Amino acid sequence: MTDLVVPRAIVFDMDGLLLDTERLARTTFEVACERHGVIVDRTLYHRCVGTSVDDTREILRGALGVAQYDRISRDWAGLYEAHVTTRAVAVKDGAIELLDLARRLDLPMALATSTRTDLANTKLRLAGLDGYFSHIVGGDAVTRTKPHPEPYLTATRAIGFLAHECWAVEDSDIGVRAAHAAGLFVCQVPDLVQPSAAARALGHTIVDSLHDVARLLADRAARRTVT
Repeated sequence: MTDLVVPRAIVFDMDGLLLDTERLARTTFEVACERHGVIVDRTLYHRCVGTSVDDTREILRGALGVAQYDRISRDWAGLYEAHVTTRAVAVKDGAIELLDLARRLDLPMALATSTRTDLANTKLRLAGLDGYFSHIVGGDAVTRTKPHPEPYLTATRAIGFLAHECWAVEDSDIGVRAAHAAGLFVCQVPDLVQPSAAARALGHTIVDSLHDVARLLADRAARRTVT
């Protein structure tokens, strides 16, 4: 994919990228499993990272069985939502730096997340990030969730730019596949799971932190100023 001197807009993922929710989700899942006497290898949970609620359900039902999963999921949802709907989840290192930089550069920002819209708004508000985004595309706002490109295409249309004019910032391979298929320039900041060989073969930009994305954006903006 052709690099951009500077994007016209940026579309962000949320969980595991801007907010440190993936560790909380994994921990509450493991606690719920323990309550039911079930030990689950973390590699199973990691298959769910970046997926929608429906896709997570299918993955875990396939591994645990429908009845077992349904019992566990009730406890899991209760533990997780009791936390994220009442307390701020930690903001990932470098998130504020990157968001503030994009704001100074007058770049419109949208969110494309697999989380349902009302819960995404609550998480952002509690974390103090709700003022950055002009549009939020939740998993309930699209027909096909990541890795389908629809969430990113919906977000770029909402902010009024073509996909190839925008950057996407993601943590998971599933999100990367969605953004890449939509035609955005993709920066990946891995969280719990490192990019697979198949994801790396897409040729997108992979960095260690959101600070690195901010440096990349600042460099591109400086090049535009010079030229």
